[in-house]
Amino acid sequence: MCFLFTILLLPISVNAKMDTATSSIVMDMDSKRILYSKNKDEKRLIASITKIMTATIALENGKVSDIYEAGDEILDMYGTSIYLEYKEKMSLEDLLYGLMLRSGNDAAVVIANNVSKNEKSFVKLMNDKAKKIGMTNTIFSNSHGLDEKTQNYSTAYDMALLSSYAYTKFPIYRKIVGTKKYNAKTENKSYLWYNRNKLLNSYNYCTGGKNGYTPSAGRTLVTNAEKDNLRLTIVTLNDGGEYTTHKNLYEYVFDKYKRYKIIDKNNLSIGKSFFKDELYIKKSYYYPLTEEESNNIKTILRISKKNYKSNDVVGYIDIYLYKEKIDTIKVYAKKEIDK
Repeated sequence: MCFLFTILLLPISVNAKMDTATSSIVMDMDSKRILYSKNKDEKRLIASITKIMTATIALENGKVSDIYEAGDEILDMYGTSIYLEYKEKMSLEDLLYGLMLRSGNDAAVVIANNVSKNEKSFVKLMNDKAKKIGMTNTIFSNSHGLDEKTQNYSTAYDMALLSSYAYTKFPIYRKIVGTKKYNAKTENKSYLWYNRNKLLNSYNYCTGGKNGYTPSAGRTLVTNAEKDNLRLTIVTLNDGGEYTTHKNLYEYVFDKYKRYKIIDKNNLSIGKSFFKDELYIKKSYYYPLTEEESNNIKTILRISKKNYKSNDVVGYIDIYLYKEKIDTIKVYAKKEIDK
């Protein structure tokens, strides 16, 4: 079985004026393919893009309808804030909007101390999740990103993995980071927050993200964008022209890459006749490719057993660029067969 499409394993390059960041990356959120990078594995302070992980842990361990109370933890907070009052109660959902739109450091520590027994245990959850999703060069020490007392270090690549994970897994995360204005109300007062991610208002395809800044980290930015079913995330670390860089990289990559269907689950072609109409894959396989790349993908079916029960994994399809394998997908049996 062979489908003639291809992929280039080396990311594209751009001129220096297009990307003024110290570290940067463009990643396809669905395949995790790197479409462009510069110093992607260099560890740096990340400032408030930390809060992407804070939101992720909150969504996995809490309910958005939960009501949390602000305690002593807010008294030591400074920098960007939603200005919670001591003992003020707010839903996790509203706190997440305050966290991601306003970048509230007080919202971060209230979330941490309510989702977990204290911030230390919450940070452990952050680091455990980082390891689980492949963020091998990341260490979290707090839930907010301030770095005078404790520091959070990561890389452009690791943060792109995190952004892709949160964006593709949680519909409410996509909704929150894509919201331009949000109203919240507690028994104490009403709130009105505007999204600090300026790309939402300046680039039509932007669907969300999170900005950050400290003097030590510089300006950090994670954004998401979608065009023609291609979903990208960009991370830049230490970039004074971050919004221009993101727009430039999106336009460059969207112009070069399209989302190709490599294998169609509804039209799976099996070369050997005794497997005809007996095998299936669970979902179609897509990959971002340039037009030039769209001529050299090879797929090879490997059957691991000929005697199987219904819905057993009976083999694999390996997907190659020239001689280099880029992915493998499972093949299942439609019904029990004894060969």
